[in-house]
Amino acid sequence: MIPMKIATKKIAIRPLVLWASALFCPYSWAAIPIQHWVQPNGARVYLVESPSIAMLDVQIDFDAGGRRDPAEKAGLASATASLITSGVAARDGQPALDENALGEAWADLGAQFGSSAGADRMSFSLRTLTEPGLLDKATALAARHIGEPSFPEHVWRRDQQKIVAGLRESYTRPASVAGRAYSKAVYGDHPYGYQMTEASVARISTADMQAFHAAGVVACRARISMVGAVTRAQADALASRLLARLPQTPCASLPAPVPVPDVAPLRQASEQLIPFASAQAQVLMGQPGYKRADPDFFALLVGNYVLGGGGFVSRLTNEVREKRGLTYGVSSSFSPGLHAGAFTVSLQTRPDQARQALDVTQKVVRDFVAEGPTTGELQAAKDNLIGGFALLIDSNRKLLGNISNIAWNDLPLDYLDTWTQQVDRITVSDVKAAFARKLRPSSMVTVILGSTP
Repeated sequence: MIPMKIATKKIAIRPLVLWASALFCPYSWAAIPIQHWVQPNGARVYLVESPSIAMLDVQIDFDAGGRRDPAEKAGLASATASLITSGVAARDGQPALDENALGEAWADLGAQFGSSAGADRMSFSLRTLTEPGLLDKATALAARHIGEPSFPEHVWRRDQQKIVAGLRESYTRPASVAGRAYSKAVYGDHPYGYQMTEASVARISTADMQAFHAAGVVACRARISMVGAVTRAQADALASRLLARLPQTPCASLPAPVPVPDVAPLRQASEQLIPFASAQAQVLMGQPGYKRADPDFFALLVGNYVLGGGGFVSRLTNEVREKRGLTYGVSSSFSPGLHAGAFTVSLQTRPDQARQALDVTQKVVRDFVAEGPTTGELQAAKDNLIGGFALLIDSNRKLLGNISNIAWNDLPLDYLDTWTQQVDRITVSDVKAAFARKLRPSSMVTVILGSTP
């Protein structure tokens, strides 16, 4: 990704100061006006106009993430996304461009383009000034990346070697080894648990990437999020241009995507002890959690802040670190997606203390699921979350991330406007009930790497 030639981070904050401060203050209110419409081809567009700065940030998401990988070719989605920026094909009288030519073109425009793949989606990002000449050229070039990637064979052969070297290096890192074992234990055979290996990388070809791109990067299924100095009419035209080099087949004429099964719940507890020569033992404990669309989202967000998501003010930190000195840091987290992402408790400690630290951690989790937070803990968590909300939207890029979250998960358009109210209304009984529905401490998996049992 080519750095922009202007200082974007500082100036991008200013248009959102009033919104952020208004949402932060419980006695004032200012909506973030998200406009939403569906284009004739089925693409869904979300826009926040921010006219104060002549810039535009765009994110386009497709159902082409790692959950679509074939098991034997784990890593195909991420490999496809990485190679999209390495070349575009010749088409309609325009010449092919290799990665060097593309780098120079983006540098000349003072703009950024990127592609990436996560567990659920493949995403394309564009950041550009909105001066008409620059915007038109940046949009045209981004459209070529999205619709005409060349997937150069020689670049993939080079990147395969880099990926394999990176994998081999990761086998020497305790956190990576523990994380791979933990992911397999939590997700089993679900695509969320697929691991890129040297064998799976060797099986991936550029023909696989072309087929994956053709199947998943479909214009009618795009979710397009924009924040910047454009009007609705301009945004609609830009969205059409960004997708123009993809086939324009209506979704009704396409086969439905193959359903991906849900993550299977764990039936019983399990524990893995992985010998490893390291100064610190890595301890991971957890289970499948919940989907992002779950109505318990806010209760689990607030409750986890109390349990282990709030850093030094969390219960796990207090019990494991402050009272007993068993670790420098311990945390808990949920990772909801289109499927039930993992609930994870993680810590590092001296190998001879690993069992004691785990015993304390398990008791804290059991007690929290059974009893929920105290009134004081809950109020402190809500105050901290509400107080920090403004920092979640204090730049165009952060706001874009929130808008794309709304777009991808079909959240209400007033999601950001009501976020603090949703947090504030959570009660102790809400948290207790939500955790009781989602977590089974007696059935969690545990991975201990480098420990002495």
